[in-house]
Amino acid sequence: MSFLRSVVNIGNRQISAGAKTLRSSFGCNLPLSFQIQRAQQLRYLSQEARHAIDQAVASKPVVLFMKGTPEFPQCGFSRASIQILGLQGVDPEKFAAFNVLEDDELRQGIKEYSDWPTIPQLYVNKEFVGGCDILISMHQSGELAELLDSAGVLAEDAESADGETAKPTSE
Repeated sequence: MSFLRSVVNIGNRQISAGAKTLRSSFGCNLPLSFQIQRAQQLRYLSQEARHAIDQAVASKPVVLFMKGTPEFPQCGFSRASIQILGLQGVDPEKFAAFNVLEDDELRQGIKEYSDWPTIPQLYVNKEFVGGCDILISMHQSGELAELLDSAGVLAEDAESADGETAKPTSE
């Protein structure tokens, strides 16, 4: 078999190096450049990085991988995610945030770990929830409130003494 017709298995997808597009398990065609980039990303995550991310995800019931910190978000999507978690009343004692800008291996590795291409990424009780777009949608539909309530991560008193909603902070 020639190199151009070789096949690389990635999860439940197959990439044919000779093809111009890939039919993913979701039924959409992906360009060859994306296939190559995705294959490179999948090789990036070391066992040590995977273990460190496992520990981070398990560190608190609500974990957000973001650009910047809750006090100083470095992108609008991270800022929106923090605001949503604050509006929902997430208990700061049950919340951890990890700044992916501080560690390039974390920044690239978290994308492979979750199989989600963007940051921020939210985990609740070690389960990947989604990125900012998913959080906004779930917040608007009420699904996020239900998820966080059933996970037992809401503060007893989500209102601070001055009447403003409490905002999660990093450790």
